Amino acid sequence: SNSISLDELLKALNLLIHGSETDKLRFLFQVYDVDGQWRSLSTSLLGGSIDPDELRTVLKSCLKESAISLPEEKLDDLTLALFESADKDNSGSITFEELKAELETFPEVMENLTISAANWLKPPDLDQKKRPTPRYLTRTYWHNNSRKLLFLCLYSVLNLLLFIMNMMQYAYGGPWLMLAKGCGICLNLNCTFIMVLMLRRCLTWLRATWIVRILPLDQNILLHQMVGYAIVIFTVAHTMAHVMNFSMSELSVCRLWEYLLTTRPGIGWVKGTASITGVVLQVLICLMVVCSSTFVRRSGHFEVFYWSHLLYIWVWVLLIVHCANFWKWFVAPGVIFFVEKLVGIAVSRMGGLYIVEVNLLPSKVTHLVIKRPPFFQFKPGDYVYINIPVIAKYEWHPFTISSAPEQQDTMWLHVRSMGQWTNRLFEYFRQSDSQAMSNKRLTASLRNRRHETRNQICAKLSENHRYCNIKCYVDGPYGTPTRQIFASEHAVLIGAGIGITPFASILQSIMYRYRMRKQNCPNCNYSWCETIKDNEMKLRKVDFIWINRDQKSFEWFVSLLTKLEMDQADEEPEGRFLEMHMYMTSALSKNDMKAIGLQMALDLLAKKEKRDSITGLRTRTQPGRPDWGKVFKKVSEEKKGKVHVFYCGSPALAKVIKAQSEKFGFNFYKENF
Repeated sequence: SNSISLDELLKALNLLIHGSETDKLRFLFQVYDVDGQWRSLSTSLLGGSIDPDELRTVLKSCLKESAISLPEEKLDDLTLALFESADKDNSGSITFEELKAELETFPEVMENLTISAANWLKPPDLDQKKRPTPRYLTRTYWHNNSRKLLFLCLYSVLNLLLFIMNMMQYAYGGPWLMLAKGCGICLNLNCTFIMVLMLRRCLTWLRATWIVRILPLDQNILLHQMVGYAIVIFTVAHTMAHVMNFSMSELSVCRLWEYLLTTRPGIGWVKGTASITGVVLQVLICLMVVCSSTFVRRSGHFEVFYWSHLLYIWVWVLLIVHCANFWKWFVAPGVIFFVEKLVGIAVSRMGGLYIVEVNLLPSKVTHLVIKRPPFFQFKPGDYVYINIPVIAKYEWHPFTISSAPEQQDTMWLHVRSMGQWTNRLFEYFRQSDSQAMSNKRLTASLRNRRHETRNQICAKLSENHRYCNIKCYVDGPYGTPTRQIFASEHAVLIGAGIGITPFASILQSIMYRYRMRKQNCPNCNYSWCETIKDNEMKLRKVDFIWINRDQKSFEWFVSLLTKLEMDQADEEPEGRFLEMHMYMTSALSKNDMKAIGLQMALDLLAKKEKRDSITGLRTRTQPGRPDWGKVFKKVSEEKKGKVHVFYCGSPALAKVIKAQSEKFGFNFYKENF
């Protein structure tokens, strides 16, 4: 009737929840019978049959809805794999009983039939309305974040002590002056400490020492942000307290605007400029905080954040002019900071670095291959700042190195187009050929410029792959939390989308070291891996989880992952050293009624061909999102030693994974810079 009545809906839901397995399977047939074209499928409920063409149509529809693109030949293979498995009597058609028997070989099918269509209408349990204990008050959270929490406590106590001590020194001036001076001394501390947290070279060096076990060096970005917010609070309180103190003073001989915007009051150690510099500092600090907000940085306006953050130089200059004692706090860390900057400039200008190869990948990802100078040494998971003058002369942007340190001649960067600079980079290489071939009748000067462009883009290998010779500058490398991976016993690497880049470097480095342990029989192809622990690598097991939205995103590193799978030994004393888990979120999950047949077909064909139809890997790509509770439970049951979870990807998913890993007592590290 082209409509569903309330009675029909209730009957169907009742069948799915309380019906027998046979009733549920009959309902599944009716779901596939979308518009009445499935005559033989519908009649199969009464003893008919399904032929291969009908099954192919169902699978094709499911592939389209799952955003999976396969050749027609592969679709035929999927259809035949499922059809031949279900057609027990080789009659050329599948009866209802045969399909029922085939579905029952997959234990989760009957449960999924109930979950997928009925659970979304189920009212929430009363227990769910009870608010659970906040994560920050659990024992697990305090155990896993003990270093950070202890450091924050010491930081807070230090600020409180300085605040109270300076207040007491100015007790004679009244409460507003006491508040202003207390906030002022805290600003001296925080405006210096925020610089210490950005000493990247020093922090990279400290990560290789015992200090990393005491101080939360891996949380330096988070602490930098927290100190930034503290500076804003202290600045506002400091300014308002001075204004209130002036307003209540009976000895004032000037107006409020003169007090704030002129040198007439004569306040300050440099020609009475404390008031003016204070107002300017208030504006600059607030501007820097607003422009560094997440919605600015993540909305394609990274340049706004980048250029506004360079105001820190003027902030320090004005602070020295504004406060007579600030230079005493600033001198030591300031010298170290500027020495770091000078070293970075010197290192970035040493040696000729050139982009020698470019590969444009799906989802607007630019793969850069850079000639690696002999003196450039880095660790797996490190990142660099890169400057490409032909894209932007003065802009430096951070990207993770995606190649292994053992790769001597070149290093890789994978850059996803998410902002103005990254989009310009992608478009430059995409359009460079067409620009070089146009405008043949230009003036001599433009001909010379075109000639230079042709020298830069010198050999095109394919539509998206070319050799080139483009000058660039690199500052780094700088360390990240992933440096601790080789000190772990069981590492879980989780990458979401382009978040795989640090793990690409790490996995390659791991497999280089793994090959040193791998043994091969001289008389046959049999291989095994000796269980050896050394000081450089204590790893006993690595689980790599890669979550992508669509099928094309797997093309970024599928050749690398294929090579890693081939490098694995045939037999290992403690099981497979590296296990891969791929997830495709756009694909219909196994809990979706429509996808049951498709997932069964993909499983059957993967077993038959010993490789996944979506990625071509041996590892089967799972549809939907991971159930982190089940994933971490399985990891915990393997008992391979202390588990460390390393994640790189979206901040929203990081919160979910961190909460789940804390429940199992795993250490969690988020790639961040």
